[in-house]
Amino acid sequence: MKLTVWTYEGPPHVGAMRVATGMTGLHFVLHAPQGDTYADLLFTMIERRDHRPPVTFTTFQARDLGSDTAHLFKSACQDAYDRFKPEAIIVGASCTAELIQDDPGGMAETMGLPVPTIALELPSYQRKENFGCDETFFQIVRSLARPMDRTKQISANLIGPTGLGFRHRDDIQEVTALLSDMGISVNVVAPMTSSPTDIKRMGAAHFNVLMYPETAETAARWMERELDQPYTKVVPIGVGATRDFVNEVAKLAGVEPYLDDSRLRLPWYSKSVDSTYLTGKRVFLFGDGTHVKAAARIARDEMGFEVVGMGCYNREMARELRAVARDFGVEPLITDDYLEVERTIEELAPEMILGTQMERHIGKRLGIPCAVISAPVHVQDFPARYSPQMGIEGANVIFDTWVHPLVMGLEEHLLTMFREDFEFHDAAGPSHHGGKATARAAETVDSASAQVTRETAAQVPHVTPAGEVIWLADAERELKKIPFFVRGKARRNTETFAASRGVSEISVDTLYEAKAHYAR
Repeated sequence: MKLTVWTYEGPPHVGAMRVATGMTGLHFVLHAPQGDTYADLLFTMIERRDHRPPVTFTTFQARDLGSDTAHLFKSACQDAYDRFKPEAIIVGASCTAELIQDDPGGMAETMGLPVPTIALELPSYQRKENFGCDETFFQIVRSLARPMDRTKQISANLIGPTGLGFRHRDDIQEVTALLSDMGISVNVVAPMTSSPTDIKRMGAAHFNVLMYPETAETAARWMERELDQPYTKVVPIGVGATRDFVNEVAKLAGVEPYLDDSRLRLPWYSKSVDSTYLTGKRVFLFGDGTHVKAAARIARDEMGFEVVGMGCYNREMARELRAVARDFGVEPLITDDYLEVERTIEELAPEMILGTQMERHIGKRLGIPCAVISAPVHVQDFPARYSPQMGIEGANVIFDTWVHPLVMGLEEHLLTMFREDFEFHDAAGPSHHGGKATARAAETVDSASAQVTRETAAQVPHVTPAGEVIWLADAERELKKIPFFVRGKARRNTETFAASRGVSEISVDTLYEAKAHYAR
């Protein structure tokens, strides 16, 4: 079993927790040792959820392994039912408990509890968190949903949102509005916000909106086959995808497509004078397959970026992502090793990263701006404000989220460029108090310049494969005028250029010759 400091996905029972936590009236009894009881941390701290997750742990200890642990599980099941009186119970084992092979499902079945008890088979050492979400939701739907008469008004189920999902709460609201504008009501949203009773009436909808394939595609396929409910294939993230989604829904529902884009600002901003400096920016994308696919289309077709690489950590989406990467002419990266992702980013030297919280930290180390587009994320990506990714407002949010790191990067670059100016040096105070600006003493200027040179030198080594090269002082000063988020690449290119020509000292002329060489 691979151990790591960071991981993109937890074990599959964490996926089951995400389903249970998103629902009401459902309880998850997890056969797990003491130490695996971290559900509260995941949901109340990271997601800032105001209710504790509906999970009961058996919490057996090492001394219990010398005897029968079955009674611990049965007691936990009975106590959970007596205390919470859920409409249904799901039972499973953590990765550690799986090793002792106690069969929680079989034990729960013999107890005769008066509510549906659904056993989960989650192979912890073969599959991961998103599979756990998908499989858990599928088992719940298969156990409870049945064919029934359709609603009088055309309706749809929204399927896929879970606890700990990236902006799932707000995406539900945005997609509901898109459907409402076309006269389509929402029958059930599941798993998030639903109860087992709601799951039983999912068959009344005319079709399903599959919001997140990672967490609900198996259930969508089952309902298409068993309940005669088609499901959408387009995920409405981005302007183009939202328009395609509206047209797809209209065909499924037999209505006229309608999209109120009066609130849409992304296209105008993308074409405005203020955004022209973003055109052609080289970006690298990484995250779950669904969000990376959507982000690639937005980056190239709606923002004018150049996609230089993309990848995903969930292998269930590998085939689809490889097809998208082929269309973009880049090599796909399918891995759950963040160190491999970091090496790829270093090699590609993009000007911006669109990724997860792992890539955010990678970007900090490499000095590259990063915007988060996908789980896993931390507390700052569960905002209290309305901040969807889907639909019209989602497109506006995406534009702000992606552009602001570049804009702030430009601002930081300008401040660095003018840090020796009489008004903007560190001792001058806020620039809007310009009347109080004071000139720095010569020794302060020299000391600050030397410190900047040392900081720049520390960030990027002066050694190339051909040996050591020396940067002359005038070249170092000129290098500082290059934006910080591409300065490392400029330094590496210049050193490579100098080494290829046998130059051991880099002057301003060498710097500009290298720039001209790589611009061709």
